[in-house]
Amino acid sequence: MIKIWLIRHGMTAGNLKGRYIGRTDEHLCQEGKKALSELSYPVPDGLFVSPMIRCRETAEILFPGKDFRIMDQLSETDFGNFENKNYRELAGNPDYQAWIDSGGNLPFPGGESRENFRKRTLEGFQRVIAICSRENLQSAALIVHGGTIMTLMEAWGRPERDFYSWHVKNGHCYVTETDEKLWQSGGGVLEVKEEY
Repeated sequence: MIKIWLIRHGMTAGNLKGRYIGRTDEHLCQEGKKALSELSYPVPDGLFVSPMIRCRETAEILFPGKDFRIMDQLSETDFGNFENKNYRELAGNPDYQAWIDSGGNLPFPGGESRENFRKRTLEGFQRVIAICSRENLQSAALIVHGGTIMTLMEAWGRPERDFYSWHVKNGHCYVTETDEKLWQSGGGVLEVKEEY
């Protein structure tokens, strides 16, 4: 069994303003750094991090001095024309209204489709499991994005829940356990043990 922490990066200025932040490579804001410094996580055997600077800075605060591996496939979705805007700024935009009316299932105009985001995210996570299995890692932490976590948990989280119900606050996480042998047969799941 592997214990896996799925940790959302700390808060950024865009998060404070409710903006869609995907490909925008923001630093953590001061409030985000302070909130992270008050959290404590056990040091995992393996640490896997999205390439975005907000995730790398989170890793350095939560696990100072711990080496980590960059996992490009675990980046946040590309919000396209909605990038770095919030719902107030997008009010009246017909593309945004169509996306809302679809329940978030339409592709982001000028950005990434939900299907493509899901495919690369799930493939990236399966790479993490393969590394853990090959190197006999008993625990791993992923410092990634809200959308990444929701995608992973919608696909494999137990108990089963829908995409949006897996939302997690900045700096917080789902603690899960999984049997790496089941992934080799295509039957892997992430059993939630704790949320914080």
